[in-house]
Amino acid sequence: MTAGKGGRPVRWETIHKSIQRGIRRPNMVDYEVERATFTWEDARTALDGLPGGRGLNIAHEAVDRHAAGSRRDHVALRCVGRHGERQDVTYGELAERTSRFANALEALGVQAGERVFVLLPRAVDLYVAALGTLKHRSVLCPLFAAFGPEPIRQRLELGTGCVLVTTPTLYRRKVVEIRDRLPELRHVLLTGDFPTPGSDLREDTLKLDTLLDAVSADYEIGRTDPQEMALLHFTSGTTGTPKGAVHVHEAVVSHHATGRIALDLHPEDVFWCTADPGWVTGTSYGIISPLVHGVTCIVDEGDFDADRWYGVLETEGVSVWYTAPTALRMLMQAGSDAANTHDLSRLRFVASVGEPLNPEAVVWGQEALGVPIHDNWWQTETGGIMVANYACMDIRPGSMGRPLPGIEASVLVRDERGHVVVAGDGAALAAADNEEGELALRPGWPSMFRDYLGENERYRRCFVDGWYLSGDLVRRDADGYFWFVGRGDDVIKSAGHLIGPFEVESTLLEHPAVAEAGVIGKPDPLSGEVVKAFVTLRAGYEPTEDLRLDLIGFSRKRLGAAVAPREIEFDQHLPHTHSGKIVRRLLKARELGNGEGDTSSLEEQP
Repeated sequence: MTAGKGGRPVRWETIHKSIQRGIRRPNMVDYEVERATFTWEDARTALDGLPGGRGLNIAHEAVDRHAAGSRRDHVALRCVGRHGERQDVTYGELAERTSRFANALEALGVQAGERVFVLLPRAVDLYVAALGTLKHRSVLCPLFAAFGPEPIRQRLELGTGCVLVTTPTLYRRKVVEIRDRLPELRHVLLTGDFPTPGSDLREDTLKLDTLLDAVSADYEIGRTDPQEMALLHFTSGTTGTPKGAVHVHEAVVSHHATGRIALDLHPEDVFWCTADPGWVTGTSYGIISPLVHGVTCIVDEGDFDADRWYGVLETEGVSVWYTAPTALRMLMQAGSDAANTHDLSRLRFVASVGEPLNPEAVVWGQEALGVPIHDNWWQTETGGIMVANYACMDIRPGSMGRPLPGIEASVLVRDERGHVVVAGDGAALAAADNEEGELALRPGWPSMFRDYLGENERYRRCFVDGWYLSGDLVRRDADGYFWFVGRGDDVIKSAGHLIGPFEVESTLLEHPAVAEAGVIGKPDPLSGEVVKAFVTLRAGYEPTEDLRLDLIGFSRKRLGAAVAPREIEFDQHLPHTHSGKIVRRLLKARELGNGEGDTSSLEEQP
């Protein structure tokens, strides 16, 4: 046992790197040495750049340079269909297909800088469209295939999309009814079998395969300024319309560096990122980062199922796996026996992102998978991993890890008026060890977002006194590990105490009955706010009053009466984003009977 914040006992011990599976030497062998010597200028030299000094293009680094060299016949994508069928695409084949897509855009008159939206399920066409768009120097705008018509329309309108690539099924279900409200949308490209002509087809609705067959498989990427807009990712706020975070081609430098350092990717790896490319994780680390490293990427068309996922890990020989805490908790619910029936010996490194990873999941990984789970932290706005647990370092379960080499991170405090406290020389004041404050980063890394599309004032408010303010509250221990406390607007103020909901949620998850927990502050006339928890139970447990009292007592014993939840409500369907985060602000809105705001990023409820 160790002492945690406020002297409360912490159950989880450090997991040492010596017990991790595998003897492969990590790409980063000494964190302190790497931090002292790393520069983004050096990281840029690890990439080729366009021939003839014509700039830097993401698609060239991810595809063409491999296709022109020794990895031409290496499998880039291995797509696993819903019924287990496989389709392999080599780097050479991917280069030809993406060149055809780029030529098709050119034939349609699409210009560099114009926005191409991709609304596709996880299959080869998605990757071809994404990389072909980047090759043509148009802007890739990925959409999640489970979006409804209105979120799709809203994003296409905000991004002034001129091309939409989708399937006939998604077109009929989600695009037909909004098509007339999108005057900027010049072309809809349908993959696969073309639907029977009908009243819902317009002359600007084209069959993608026909376009690709009519153009060359050779394409020369034009001069690409590293600062050219390449990616537009929409991120939902708590209220109002989605924000369009702008990223540039230079972001590929971060995607390569973080793949090497934070995910420890080696050329012979088989890599699986379970995030959908409709979200930033699935684009940055499901497409760009692994392909830049020349590895084989697993693309699974199926939905989550414990046996299916373990089967993919075993059958495909996955060596590096990047997934979400929600998925890991669902695997934990299935029990360790499900993992034990599969040979996972090829799995050497597992990382998690999307929301904070509870300590018990880190330990479970070691027990059930044979390797611990490495948590890391980043945002849509940062474009790439900023803080991580690394292969060469001990893991402190529950910690976000330490800042990536090349990233300066700090904990900033605010005065009683909410202003960032600054020293006389203008440098922001770093909080003392274990003091809570806002996680802030020094701007300048290559994947940092360059703007919110059409909302520059909103963008500028993210920066104060030379720092990017993340909006996440953290603490930093004496050894430089960062620990997530909560979003700034999630922190609960109760009777003078500041309570981080994640700490309460993690404690509840230690109870054998609890599968998931979401914690909010509920207004209270005496205390200001009291802690209320919404709890999802594991199979075999019933939502009884006795269990409710048991959970309250369990929490009070570990957290103290001032921090433990006063109220517990059982809820088997907590709201999640598609990236796996429990949406606390939606729990609070429902509790208070307020409007729910933008819900387009939420997963569909069962």
